[in-house]
Amino acid sequence: MTEPRVPPLLQMALRVEHDIFVIRQRGREVAAVVGLEHQDQIRIATALSEVARDLLRMSGGADVSFRVEAGVDGRFHLRAELAPVTPLPDGYEPQSGAVSRLVDTLRVSRVEGATVVGMSRRVPANAPTPTPERLAEFRAELGRTAPASALDELTAQNGQLIAALDEVRSQRDDLAVLNEELAETNRGVLALYNQLTEELEETNRGVVALYAELDEKSAQLRAASESKSRFLANVSHELRAPVTAIIGLGRLLTDTASEPLTGEQGRQVELIRSSAADLLGLVNELLDLAKAESGRIEPDWAEVDLRQLFGQLRGTLRALATRPEVELVVEELLSPAVLRSDEVLLGQVLRNLLHNGLKFTERGEVRLRARQSDDRWSFTVSDTGPGIAPELHERIFEEFYQVPGATRVGGTGLGLPYARRLVTLLGGTLELTSEPGRGSTFTISLPVDGA
Repeated sequence: MTEPRVPPLLQMALRVEHDIFVIRQRGREVAAVVGLEHQDQIRIATALSEVARDLLRMSGGADVSFRVEAGVDGRFHLRAELAPVTPLPDGYEPQSGAVSRLVDTLRVSRVEGATVVGMSRRVPANAPTPTPERLAEFRAELGRTAPASALDELTAQNGQLIAALDEVRSQRDDLAVLNEELAETNRGVLALYNQLTEELEETNRGVVALYAELDEKSAQLRAASESKSRFLANVSHELRAPVTAIIGLGRLLTDTASEPLTGEQGRQVELIRSSAADLLGLVNELLDLAKAESGRIEPDWAEVDLRQLFGQLRGTLRALATRPEVELVVEELLSPAVLRSDEVLLGQVLRNLLHNGLKFTERGEVRLRARQSDDRWSFTVSDTGPGIAPELHERIFEEFYQVPGATRVGGTGLGLPYARRLVTLLGGTLELTSEPGRGSTFTISLPVDGA
């Protein structure tokens, strides 16, 4: 069961030309009473007069009613309905296409076999709420007013038209001012763009010059590095012969077939041999480092049996473990344990790390283990030595750097930099994990299939 419609605020009849002016006037008055703004009053009144002129010409007139109803959006709407006195042809649309732009809704529907043209405008939210009592007051107020003459309505319409033209003219002037301001802004933006473009070009020229200078410095640095490598290689090569000769002469002096030496002489000769051996070790390390830096070391790729390599390390380094408090442990590997690498270079790296561990560890153990995970082999050399502070982890891989402290022993500081370069040549990484008092662990990670 549908609710009964709200009684109309006003009803009128459209029968003659003069009624068009009356409908326009009364429509504006109804819109003013319910609280529509001035421009909306003119809009709905103009739409009413346009549709009324169509219906008077096509149907001979219509019955007009005004209501205030609640819409589906929760807002109140002023609704005007024009019911023609005779049926309109199917598909009727108002002749003026502007009518639909003057109102919120414009519908042509059939009610009980008759065509009804309905239009509406939303009542502003700040307007008085149209309660039944207030609607009754609206009806009474509209009933007390009498329609003006056609001349009065025409005069009012002309005034409204003049006011609309003035408003359009004012908007046009405002638009002209806005366009001028926009043009001025565009000119400013264009000037700023040109300035930024010039500054960017100047910056680019500076960057290009800087890159050229950097390239020049890089070339100089490469040349200096190559010169250093050549110097180290040449000096090392020239020093090996006399140092080797010193070691050989020392061995002849201490040979049992030679004339016996006094105790002091033997001690001095042994000191000479020991110093010469240390010097030869330094020369060899300098030569190896120079080769690595110059890129002259080319890995000899082959299948390496790690079980055999570990056995060799176990045998050759056992003699270096001279402290009874330190145990050298080279863990056994399960077969197969094969890696594509350079056996000589990998052996040098592992031997270097194990030798360092034996030098710096006073008690405990030095352990070598290897594990395969997916496509990589991981080698760890751990010791129970004094450990290294975290801030020195990268410095120990610098040339000639040695960790300061009371536990410092002999060495050149070239072994670890050389070991890292060799690991890099083999396509892997060498990392350190260590804390003071907790020993050190060097970890080598290498790909199974080589670099």
